[in-house]
Amino acid sequence: MKANNVDLINKTILITGSAGFIGANLAQELLKTVESVNIIGIDNMNDYYDVNLKEYRCKKIEEESTKHSKCTWRFIRGSIADKELVSDIFEQYQPDVVVNLAAQAGVRYSITNPDAYIESNLVGVYNILEACRHSYDNNKKGVEHLVYASSSSVYGTNKKIPYSTDDKVDNPVSLYAATKKSNELMAHAYSKLYNIPSTGLRFFTVYGPAGRPDMAYFGFTNKLCEGSKIQIFNYGNCKRDFTYVDDIVEGVKRVMQSAPEKKIGEDGLPVPPYAVYNIGNNRPENLLDFVDILQQELIRAEVLPEDYRFDDHKELVAMQPGDVPITYADTTALERDFGFKPSTSLREGLRKFAEWYKKFYIK
Repeated sequence: MKANNVDLINKTILITGSAGFIGANLAQELLKTVESVNIIGIDNMNDYYDVNLKEYRCKKIEEESTKHSKCTWRFIRGSIADKELVSDIFEQYQPDVVVNLAAQAGVRYSITNPDAYIESNLVGVYNILEACRHSYDNNKKGVEHLVYASSSSVYGTNKKIPYSTDDKVDNPVSLYAATKKSNELMAHAYSKLYNIPSTGLRFFTVYGPAGRPDMAYFGFTNKLCEGSKIQIFNYGNCKRDFTYVDDIVEGVKRVMQSAPEKKIGEDGLPVPPYAVYNIGNNRPENLLDFVDILQQELIRAEVLPEDYRFDDHKELVAMQPGDVPITYADTTALERDFGFKPSTSLREGLRKFAEWYKKFYIK
């Protein structure tokens, strides 16, 4: 296992996308578990999906922060595509650890709204990298570790499964995937040029309470509650490596504390302190089985009536552009270096989602 070389106690941590699904859960977890920590959150609160959900997550972070007198939480409403704002945040707060989770998400949305992906996922990431670079100016200690979100989408049309970080990922099938691969390349270049310790995390289909409404499980639930039909793509022959959000957050927290070591190579130049890991459940589930468990848990939580006829509300359709038939994470490196592997079962995770959905939506 890798040794922890970044102590989070009494540190300032910048979380971008802090009103997002993973960012909000990470902020709450750090406030709960780190004895004394200063967290700065930034999010543009865009209306890609229901802003009420983002406000709800922010409220949860605020509530958690009030429970811990030695911890501070500050929220900044703004975009990482605003270079001046990003520079000002780094200048004022001088973060020790940066977790870049801000991104325009969604495979299908990237097909019709590419501008949003260039702005957030390329320009925004460039601004974060530049700010990290200049955090070392004038011999300052600077950023100890940059952790950033990549995606399982980078594997594109790869045939070999499970997906390994040793595989080539040169066949993206969506602009979203291409921007995430670009993030990895940009981070590698900055790690090499400016000796910035950085770790990319390829997340696999994250789900759970207060998740993103554009994700399949959330959209399915909305439609089932409306009595509408849900479309199951590739005629049900899709498999996804569903990963519960608490497992993702635990993985991120462990990775934050172990930055790639700075080393000088034989040429006298820095060896890039750079790493990439998969975080997935290492157990792909058939989409039909997934939806069946989802409707069972929605019935159990009394979101759907007990006599709900699920078969009357599903429609098997062809694959959509940008989709892939299977995602499957090889988590060997994560287990080796951090002694961690996601373990929440699909039923347990969907049960928690269904219970949350009832509280949030069913009046």
